[in-house]
Amino acid sequence: MKTLSQTTSAASLQVKRRNKWRIVLEQRYLFLMSLPFVVWVFVFSYLPLWGWLMAFQKYKPGRSFTEQDWVGFENFIKLFQEPHFYMVLRNTMAMSLMGLAVGYTVPILFAILLNEIRVSFFKRSIQTISYLPHFVSWVVAAGIITKMLSTDGGIVNDVLLALNIIDEPIAFMAKGEWFWGIVTISDLWKEMGWNSIIFLAAISGIDPELYEAAKVDGAGRFKRMWHVTLPGIRPTMMVMLILSIGWLTSIGFEKQFLLGNVLVQDYSEVLDLYVLNYGINLGRYSFGVAVGIVNSLVAIVLLLVSNRIFKRLTNESVI
Repeated sequence: MKTLSQTTSAASLQVKRRNKWRIVLEQRYLFLMSLPFVVWVFVFSYLPLWGWLMAFQKYKPGRSFTEQDWVGFENFIKLFQEPHFYMVLRNTMAMSLMGLAVGYTVPILFAILLNEIRVSFFKRSIQTISYLPHFVSWVVAAGIITKMLSTDGGIVNDVLLALNIIDEPIAFMAKGEWFWGIVTISDLWKEMGWNSIIFLAAISGIDPELYEAAKVDGAGRFKRMWHVTLPGIRPTMMVMLILSIGWLTSIGFEKQFLLGNVLVQDYSEVLDLYVLNYGINLGRYSFGVAVGIVNSLVAIVLLLVSNRIFKRLTNESVI
């Protein structure tokens, strides 16, 4: 015979199931509205993953999928045996970490300071000016940056010479050890205003009564920013940090491709450029897919680990 506890647990399980179906029924229109987006993600994000099988083949164009030669993990072994791969990985991680340190913190500070501006016209003007570089393509942005750092009429060298800081123009774009910093500052200039939007939105959701209460208690502007604004946007900050860590190895290649040159190649080449130069351009399609798989797996691991750590430390997570 069933005990009382077993009967109670079975009844509780049935109630939970009925509640779940009731919720599904009540929100059926929301599920139907989200269905096209789920299909879109499946078709364009998950369905193409079958192409990862190319990494385990010696892929040759013109042959059908079943006619390809299977080589197992040969492409991955070649990848980890190439010294050049580790140099590319170093460049990728260095620029990613520098971009995370600067490109994550500065937009937060910018959003907090911008929120403190009380003159609406001045505030809107600063927002507009800071957003505009985001809409400029990297082709144009790279041309502007290269011209500004040029030794022939570059504004940076002209200013440094006028202030007697240097005696002769500096070839900024020919110094490999400076390339990471140039990319980081360029990306900050281009994306700082745009990246601050989400933090401004989070700040606007803070209860104004909290600021009034802090003001009554004698807190000045900086104390209100420290004790009200920062704690108020902390969940948003944590989620954005976790997502940023997940994208550490996926920084693209536009900036590096357009700002780089032969003289700084040892510092400018990143994983995506490595795939382009030593995979697609040389017809090594399977090798390029193998690099992409490694990149994706590292990104997933970074995301899960950072999410787990921040969930334990701050009780904030994305999963």
